[in-house]
Amino acid sequence: MKQTAKRPADRLRPVKITPDFIRTAHGSALIEIGRTRVLCTATVEAKVPPWLRNTGRGWVTGEYGMLPASTGRRNRRPGPGRVNSRATEISRLIGRALRTAMDLEALGANTIIVDCDVLEADGGTRTAAITGGWVALVRAIAGARKDGRLPDGPDPVAEQVVAVSCGIVGGRAILDLDYREDREADVDMNVVMTPDGRLIEVQVSGEEATFRRSALSRLLRLAQSGCERLAKKQARAVK
Repeated sequence: MKQTAKRPADRLRPVKITPDFIRTAHGSALIEIGRTRVLCTATVEAKVPPWLRNTGRGWVTGEYGMLPASTGRRNRRPGPGRVNSRATEISRLIGRALRTAMDLEALGANTIIVDCDVLEADGGTRTAAITGGWVALVRAIAGARKDGRLPDGPDPVAEQVVAVSCGIVGGRAILDLDYREDREADVDMNVVMTPDGRLIEVQVSGEEATFRRSALSRLLRLAQSGCERLAKKQARAVK
């Protein structure tokens, strides 16, 4: 595991967030964490799902997919009769996480769709999608408020949302797993939180192994330190 040997266990891989990467999108960001690259775009639509009509509340949803060559072997594109359960599960996670960031009443009767397309996958794609998706969401809202597509009033963005992976590999708690580390992990964990440490969602599992509560606490501390640093990158990107 060359990367683990080179990188301290509590250090993120190199992170770069490029806002407004797609000129034609309402909001966008390219997030690069190590060799993982995810393109996030946000689209504002002046409608809501049927169950929210006449409520005055808006909606935020996410969609996730991997480009055919993102993993080194060709992934088949979605099509009739081909359901990708992993992509569906991650799409729902992105939507849940980003809705936590929002004041849906301040959003009004509008929907924001955050599309996250993995260009290159080397671990942590779902957490990168949430972190970059928040930047794309904020940029889309800023543009829509400026040109009048969203109502005046309170800012619909109520929280900053960030996510990171971590795990136990060879007995060591490691932050921000790459693909090789993730594959060899005894415990794998994805954490979504606010920068001040309030948890939004925690996904953790023992990979054919058990683990103690003390290990969970250690991983949560690692995740919080990583999320604090990622949040600073987000803040710089939305400025």
